[in-house]
Amino acid sequence: MKFVAITSCPTGIAHTYMAAEALSMAGEEMGVEIKVETQGSVGAENKLTEAEIREARVVIIAADTNVSKERFVGKTIIEVGVKDAIKDAKGLIQKAIDIKLENKNASKQGNEIKEEKVERKGIYKHLMTGVSYMIPFVAAGGILIALSFAFGIYAFKVPGSIAEALKTIGGSNAMALMYPILAGFIAFSIADRPGLVPGMVGGLLASTLGAAFLGAMAAGFIAGYTVVFLKKIIKLPKSLQGLMPVIILPVLSTLVVGLVMIYVIGKPVSALTMVMSKYLTNLSGANAGLLGIILGLMMAFDMGGPFNKAAYTFGVSTLVAGQGSMIMAAVMAAGMTPPLGIALATVIAKKKFTAEERESGKAAWALGASFITEGAIPFAVADPLKIIPSTMAGAAVAGALSMIFKSAIIAPHGGIFLLFIPHAVTNLVGYIIAILAGAIVTGIMISILKKDVVVKNEINV
Repeated sequence: MKFVAITSCPTGIAHTYMAAEALSMAGEEMGVEIKVETQGSVGAENKLTEAEIREARVVIIAADTNVSKERFVGKTIIEVGVKDAIKDAKGLIQKAIDIKLENKNASKQGNEIKEEKVERKGIYKHLMTGVSYMIPFVAAGGILIALSFAFGIYAFKVPGSIAEALKTIGGSNAMALMYPILAGFIAFSIADRPGLVPGMVGGLLASTLGAAFLGAMAAGFIAGYTVVFLKKIIKLPKSLQGLMPVIILPVLSTLVVGLVMIYVIGKPVSALTMVMSKYLTNLSGANAGLLGIILGLMMAFDMGGPFNKAAYTFGVSTLVAGQGSMIMAAVMAAGMTPPLGIALATVIAKKKFTAEERESGKAAWALGASFITEGAIPFAVADPLKIIPSTMAGAAVAGALSMIFKSAIIAPHGGIFLLFIPHAVTNLVGYIIAILAGAIVTGIMISILKKDVVVKNEINV
């Protein structure tokens, strides 16, 4: 039996490759030939050939972003979330086997599964597609801005200086593109390539009108569904159909989105964004701590799933070029502590872990330091009732302390490496304390809750 698969998560880092590895290992154990293409942050790897797709009985798509299905016309497709492949790869492959072997209506059943998944997760998937394309722009822009501050907090004001160039590249250009990219690829996920023009124009309008992240989200969805609607109602003779993607759809959809953004959505959403921004900026004491706790719990609850990505997206939305965000700082601190806390537990409570888990704990140090929360997933899958509450408690402590200390960062990623850039983190000492405290809480809780590993001795009879 031959199968092919594609894995893709919003950030294109951990989940993408964990799902691919799980499917490959499950296929090997079940005696099934399966090739997995990963669509990660560096693009498509291990790319499927036309011959491999043609020979495959079933196509498995484990993704939380929009994956083009143009290559798989006529094939049976099973589409699930990326975490489904990580948790139960064998069950997913078995489902593919059963669908193909049951009867001649297998293709129909496969389509039913696909439609059910897309309908249930459509809006989330469209949003995450936009976010996945936006994150590299924000990360590149934020880190370049941080590097400009390394020359001095006001060095960018010196004309012709390297600091000014870095600030211009990062703030005025890379980060300036985040709203058009977000809206454009939300629309692309909904309506394919015709959605890009109205989506990106709507996102740019959201930026210029002050509607920011919420406005860009709205623009993306309006653009995508406007294109879908126009495709349904506009019927042209075959001789004129070539005008649809080049002139008719871009012009009409951009007109609709532009007018809606200017006259309907722009000003109200801009006002709402200003009120939210002012409220969040003035948070202090218990209120700030409570928000940090909520963000921490969300980051550690599903470690890369919808709650985690919602908190992260919220943090990104509070970033402004050249200005630190306390929300983003709390999110990053809370996202770093689960793998760091687990790594600590493998050191201070070795009897609670197998030799393989202790070895994996070494990698968890690096993943946690790099702000890759998914490094905790293998441990959470093995013992969820002990690990997940422990990581949530530690992340809540980290998020709360980060907010209480009023720590702020100017980039959405980078983890521990961001801490070495001068002026990139406000209240650096407090921020380090928050991360360490969260990791220690997680490590101690795991040490208390987990039972010692039972080593089975061989008994000679």
